Amino acid sequence: MERHEGTNDSDQIAAARQAIVAAVDRGLTLGTAESLTGGSVAAALVSVPGASEAFEGAVVSYSHAVKTRTLGVPAELLERVGAVDAQVAEEMARGARRALGVDVAVATTGVAGPEPHDGKPVGTVFVAVAGPGGTSSTELHLDGDRAEIREQSVLAALRDVTTHCRHSETSQ
Repeated sequence: MERHEGTNDSDQIAAARQAIVAAVDRGLTLGTAESLTGGSVAAALVSVPGASEAFEGAVVSYSHAVKTRTLGVPAELLERVGAVDAQVAEEMARGARRALGVDVAVATTGVAGPEPHDGKPVGTVFVAVAGPGGTSSTELHLDGDRAEIREQSVLAALRDVTTHCRHSETSQ
């Protein structure tokens, strides 16, 4: 578990640039599956000049229906644990990897507030990354208002993608 505080636009721009560079250096393609971030991870990535060398696309999966229909997250899993869970984030990342045909996909799910959701307190976020070497997830407990939690989630996702790409084998 990690605890984070505020972020700013320059942090996100730098993190997005690092993610794109890491992917390009390894010959990897990227995609996103986003719930609480609503496409903001993808938006940060495409703000980087040359992002098209690595970034392929995104699925904004705010509803359970899109998570199951588009990403293949088992409905039984969502019913059992809710949308805010490490397993769900990992299924979202694997599903985005399949749906988008990318080497590495990052997924975000969590509670931005203002109320708890699925029994999880505001600020509970899961970020998962799926790639050729497997899938991993991180649980975060973030502070701030709805916008701040979403911004911090984007930054965490970008950093996790960068780390994953830097430790991945080159795409075949």
